[in-house]
Amino acid sequence: MACRLGAVKEFWFGRCSMLRLPFMEELSQRECVPCRGGVPPLTRAEQASLHGQLGQEWEVVNGHHLQREFEFKDFRSAMEFTVRVGEMADEQGHHPDIHLAWGKAKILVWTHKIDGLTESDFILAARAGSLYAPAK
Repeated sequence: MACRLGAVKEFWFGRCSMLRLPFMEELSQRECVPCRGGVPPLTRAEQASLHGQLGQEWEVVNGHHLQREFEFKDFRSAMEFTVRVGEMADEQGHHPDIHLAWGKAKILVWTHKIDGLTESDFILAARAGSLYAPAK
């Protein structure tokens, strides 16, 4: 089976993947690829590989979705962050659940079309994390 342009056939997974190789760019610099459905969610091994690139601030919950809570000094800072994440997500065509509260925002990411995780979920999480400036 041939892989689409830019994908790599991962011998240990036995399927095409966009997993990062040493010469590939960081997750936060990559673009989300729209899911058309009909593909299986990432395996636990694939999730673990991408989670290692993403960082431990993000949690993989039951192999189903990613979540992270961000802390801010006040409501306005949290709200401005959620707006930045929302704009970025809309540009990427990949839309997370965003929960806003005083001094915090929680982001949940998964691909609704397959009810599980794809590589684009990890890319979106990395891009959201890159927009975060910790509370001072």
